[in-house]
Amino acid sequence: MIFLNSYETIYILKPDVTDDTNLSLVNYYKALIKEKGGKNILVQHRGRRHLSYNITHYYDGIYIQMNYQANGKLVKLLEKSMRFNENIIRYLTVKHEILNMINVY
Repeated sequence: MIFLNSYETIYILKPDVTDDTNLSLVNYYKALIKEKGGKNILVQHRGRRHLSYNITHYYDGIYIQMNYQANGKLVKLLEKSMRFNENIIRYLTVKHEILNMINVY
């Protein structure tokens, strides 16, 4: 049995990416996560936002947030794919710690 951790990946697309390209990237990454054993995939389009500083001459970017459960190997594969995608200017994955809340009186 493989234990799955909870992760959140946010990636920023170039501002000139079309809606079709955006949607196909989202579908590609969802399919990749599912194919490699990831679960509970939730994708949120955060929209176009102004960047705090310019990244490769871009001042705006389209933010996409993905929450999912997977193992570390899948995260590494996902980030490698994002690194080589010309439409993605930044990405970040964080691992969410599951906190069990116990009422102590």
